[in-house]
Amino acid sequence: MNAQDHLPAQSGTSESVTSVANLISDVLSGMYGTDPLTLYVVGAFYVQQSTQFPGTRQKYRNYYLIVRVGEAFGACCVERGQLAPIVAEELSGQSVAELLNDERLPVRIAALDAYFGAVLPHREAPFARVCMLPYGAALERARARDEAIASLLTLQPGQCVGLIGVVDPLVAAIQQYRANCLPCDFNMERTQDGLEVVKDMQPVLERADVIIATGMTLSNGSFDEILATVRRRGIPLIVYAQTGSGIVPRFLGNGVTAISAEPFPFSQFSAEPTPIYLYREGEFR
Repeated sequence: MNAQDHLPAQSGTSESVTSVANLISDVLSGMYGTDPLTLYVVGAFYVQQSTQFPGTRQKYRNYYLIVRVGEAFGACCVERGQLAPIVAEELSGQSVAELLNDERLPVRIAALDAYFGAVLPHREAPFARVCMLPYGAALERARARDEAIASLLTLQPGQCVGLIGVVDPLVAAIQQYRANCLPCDFNMERTQDGLEVVKDMQPVLERADVIIATGMTLSNGSFDEILATVRRRGIPLIVYAQTGSGIVPRFLGNGVTAISAEPFPFSQFSAEPTPIYLYREGEFR
């Protein structure tokens, strides 16, 4: 895995950003320079995908809305049935501003992600470290991705780590620190090694010393609640984001402590080297 370090900076972040809705309002009001009325979705597609690695019982099922704006892609992973696949046929040709006003949250998230991919791309972020996932098979690339996410962790034995959105290699990484994993996910009953997975995140948020969450919390509307809780409790929040990889860095240092941001095309959709971008703040720098 190749890495290039950049000096941290604060461009593209704002302490005034309190929620996703607030961020959308800021974009629509022109606070990020480029008017979303001038950016158009030239392509949109809906992807249904499943993954199950040899020797494992867990089958991951994912459903994605992807929109393209110029050179950038915006991505939102959704729950099964949350959007009809025909949604992709509706979106091309519309402005980003129109989609940011869409009544469907996943459409707004995909559009917002595409906006920041176009206006503040990861490759130009002076406060990101780029890691290239290697050429290889799906499992090899998934392991490299999860190692990069785990590299953001600084845990102590006995700490309670809330994992909102379960990926089994991250469970293993948490346990390697001799920390206690508190897994939460809508679509799993138990982790690969048998830990019970709960569906209600509120007790996890209140008990945990550290929260690790997936970007899919943006598409199901729980991100703002997580953000508010970690701010109130003063605990670290690490986000691993395919969904909203361009959105989450806007909260860096303002509730979010570290980010593994993976823009489209995701590791599972290519065998070629692809980048992920690691952001750190404070104690994780």
